[in-house]
Amino acid sequence: MDFSGVAASMHARLPELGERLAERIRSDAAAYRDESLLPFDSLRRSCTANADLVLRHFHRAGPPDPGPARDTGRIRAEQGMPLADTLHAYRIGFEFLWSEIVKEARTHPEVTDAELVARSAEIWSLFGLFAEAVADAHRETSAELTLQREARRSALVEALFTGVIADRTTLWEAARELGMPERGPYAVVAAESAAPGTEPLAGIEAALRQAHLPSAWRLLPDQQIGLVALTAPAAESTGLRILRRAHARVGVSPGFHSLRDTPQALRFARLALAGLPGTGPGVARFDDNPLAMVVAAAPAEAAHLVTVTLQPVLDLPAAERARLLETLEHWFAAAGSAADAARSLFVHPNTVRYRLRRIEELTGRALSDPRAAADLGAALLAVRGSATRGTGDDGPKAPGPGDCTLTRASR
Repeated sequence: MDFSGVAASMHARLPELGERLAERIRSDAAAYRDESLLPFDSLRRSCTANADLVLRHFHRAGPPDPGPARDTGRIRAEQGMPLADTLHAYRIGFEFLWSEIVKEARTHPEVTDAELVARSAEIWSLFGLFAEAVADAHRETSAELTLQREARRSALVEALFTGVIADRTTLWEAARELGMPERGPYAVVAAESAAPGTEPLAGIEAALRQAHLPSAWRLLPDQQIGLVALTAPAAESTGLRILRRAHARVGVSPGFHSLRDTPQALRFARLALAGLPGTGPGVARFDDNPLAMVVAAAPAEAAHLVTVTLQPVLDLPAAERARLLETLEHWFAAAGSAADAARSLFVHPNTVRYRLRRIEELTGRALSDPRAAADLGAALLAVRGSATRGTGDDGPKAPGPGDCTLTRASR
């Protein structure tokens, strides 16, 4: 039975049909009612094109063309319409179109009920084909848009960290696009990657966002760096707690208020990371140990300081060298108390005093002299830092494996 007469009659009033179809979708699909998100003209054009596609299918040979359906999926993704809402609207549209086809068919005596039943199966097969095309195009476009957004976001973060953006208006625009407040306080975080391309702080942005701490991140070959807005009174402590849960090696800058200071804050965060003792996970704030940060900032000068201050100790056999350095470490951690250092080392206080005198004899520096003690403390930090970084011939001479144990209690 010829069904082309029904399709031709409906095709003659296609503009009116497309408008009614758009009105039905806007009425029945709540997500489509926001004119700012989806202008009615855009919806009407899409409905007209898809109705034309279906009607042409009934009076021409050849496989159906999913092109307009793909256009619908792409456009809705670009407009920010969720895929589920897009497919819901597509189903509403097909139901409306089929009801109009049935009404028109009743005015054509040559079309039997059996023909309508056959055509109903055909149109719902078309719906499945076109819905799949809509979904595929929507997913592809959404993925492309996500990559574009992430690339732009990463570029903006890089611009902040390198200081490329300096104009106040441009800084404000960058902050707004990144979802950050225009003014601080902020902090910069630098985390050490175990291997190129790996995220030491995987999921950190979502975790901070859940704690109402906006952030923006960039992954480098050896580090993951981020800008964090400290928007609440307890923001810093909350952020540090979240960072510690990642079990990574992390450095954190001091707080700052202007995005212009982001490059300097990144330097401070990296210095804090470089000064982090040991080789295991931990979080170091720049302000926790300013002397360690100064030592980390000047590795060549620190190497010279080690040579002129601690070299006689480093030249000792490995076992004795480890004992003396560990004792000095614990003595500084105990604020100069031999008794407290002895307790953390599980030795007698006189053992600590003997080892300290041995250091004084070897170095020619008295720990009772504040300036000498400062020199030895800085040199010890340099040795510890070089051991952490694996410094070679250009850096301070570090104890060999197992030579000096830096316990968590001594940090």
